[in-house]
Amino acid sequence: MKTTTAPLLLLPLLVGVLAPHAAGDGVDPKPTPWPPRFHAKLVMDFHGNMSLADLWYDWPGGRNLHVIRYQLAGDAPFYDNEWNNGTSFFYTPARRTCRTAAVGVGILPPNWLVQGSVYLGRHPAGGFDCHVWAKADFITYYEDVRTHRPVKWVFYTGRTSHVMSFEEGAVLEDAGWQAPEYCFSKVDETSSNNAFISEPVAGHDEGFFHKRILRG
Repeated sequence: MKTTTAPLLLLPLLVGVLAPHAAGDGVDPKPTPWPPRFHAKLVMDFHGNMSLADLWYDWPGGRNLHVIRYQLAGDAPFYDNEWNNGTSFFYTPARRTCRTAAVGVGILPPNWLVQGSVYLGRHPAGGFDCHVWAKADFITYYEDVRTHRPVKWVFYTGRTSHVMSFEEGAVLEDAGWQAPEYCFSKVDETSSNNAFISEPVAGHDEGFFHKRILRG
């Protein structure tokens, strides 16, 4: 007579192995808050307009700086310098041009993505297995499952930022945060235009994140 007890004996073992995973499937992971300070190197694509960027984030200092080098720009870099008092400076030292903006809010806090984001599941990005979240129909954020480091950001405008390196705790010296003196002068010191300019295209120079949308 053929026995059927082996499959029955294996069933409890399989249930014991699979149950914890099944229980965890209903709980969406939360995005990892940013460290208080970091330095990231980014490759950015804005509808074919390519650039390299250094992103310096300093939450304790209340400041956020992007140093952007557009492809073949003869007067690079372009600076996007944002402060927690709601003031931003956009300047190109090679051209002695500067524009200021009062956005009314400070820089993004480290947990800006935790509240109000929607988990979209796990998807590959650049060869990494990533958790993916969306927030406010404005940004899609990819985070490496293993290391919890950001991998890619995609904005609703189509701008995509690929994170090439991410240094937690990196600090930029205070001199690097200082906006040039002509940002505080009413005299127009704009030089003649160069063949290649690092001024961003329309829609690419209003700060790295639209904080009114993302902070909530």
